[in-house]
Amino acid sequence: MKTFSAKPADIEKKWIIIDAEGVVLGRLASIIAMRLRGKHKASFTPHMDMGDNVIVINAEKVQITGNKRAKPNYWHTGHPGGIKSRTTGQILEGRFPERVLMQAVKRMLPGGPLSRQQMTNLRVYAGTEHPHEAQQPEVLDVKSMNTKNTRSA
Repeated sequence: MKTFSAKPADIEKKWIIIDAEGVVLGRLASIIAMRLRGKHKASFTPHMDMGDNVIVINAEKVQITGNKRAKPNYWHTGHPGGIKSRTTGQILEGRFPERVLMQAVKRMLPGGPLSRQQMTNLRVYAGTEHPHEAQQPEVLDVKSMNTKNTRSA
């Protein structure tokens, strides 16, 4: 018996759409990261980009449990004394709320060139509108996968 290793011709990418409204951030990010890597497929090969193209809508309505909404997110401008911070709640209520989900997914992927390539297959939109109707994406219902994926309050 030989070990199967996928070739570029063997890879079949699908388009998936996920509605993030009311879904817990960390659980959603882990499902998206698994789909981007292609670990849900039986033919998973670690060194190939096997994952699907994922579209996330309603990213601004994602739920955060506990006191994580008040947790500060730091970044550095590159200049001396240039450390800045904003809370997760401020980012979600700000101009680009989809960045919270993008950062969560990015941190769940292993670092390296392949992960950066796989992140290009993720499209996150704050509202319900997206320009990918021509790709005929399949709906992935994350809410019904597990009762813990949603949070009412």
